[in-house]
Amino acid sequence: MKLYYTPGACSLAPRIIACEAGLEIEYDKVDLKTQTTASGRDFIRINPKGYVPALVLRNGDILAEVPVILEYLADQAPAARLLPKLGSLERYRVKEWFDFTGTELHKGFDPLWVAPMPPKARQLAVNHLQRRFAYLNQSLGGRPYLAGQHFTVADAYCFTVLSWARFHRVDLSAHTAIVDYMARVSARPMVKQALAAEGLLVQA
Repeated sequence: MKLYYTPGACSLAPRIIACEAGLEIEYDKVDLKTQTTASGRDFIRINPKGYVPALVLRNGDILAEVPVILEYLADQAPAARLLPKLGSLERYRVKEWFDFTGTELHKGFDPLWVAPMPPKARQLAVNHLQRRFAYLNQSLGGRPYLAGQHFTVADAYCFTVLSWARFHRVDLSAHTAIVDYMARVSARPMVKQALAAEGLLVQA
């Protein structure tokens, strides 16, 4: 398999899961401005949507959305326990966190990538995120990971998106459970490995 990625983007989540699952994957870096890959390919021909990640399967098929890629990778290594069994309530809980991360956190950061951004518009976007952080902080109280005691694909995605707060200078300090959660996830050996591979270990 091959994963097309951009350092620090949401494609970091599949890399984390690949490391946690012990999967052998080839990586090709994408310059999103030029839409070209490090191997010299036109990324638009790989993923017409124009954004990472894109995962090329062994048969040549391509998956190109974070939750789907994460679910697929986790299912390749069930012994790693990165996703509960199909049909279980626990699996639906993980997918619920997928949706929250994608629609409320990931998309919540979208306006902050627009530069330059008027200060009032930026503050509105940050305020929206802070309300979502408050819910997440409350939910994390008393448990180490989103779905309970075990690290899952939902944590890889949420951790990746929350890491953008530092880049955009969004203060998380009031949300102590989130701060502890980020420290806990970043301390995992395979997460460190993924961060180091993308040159992000110091900033994590």
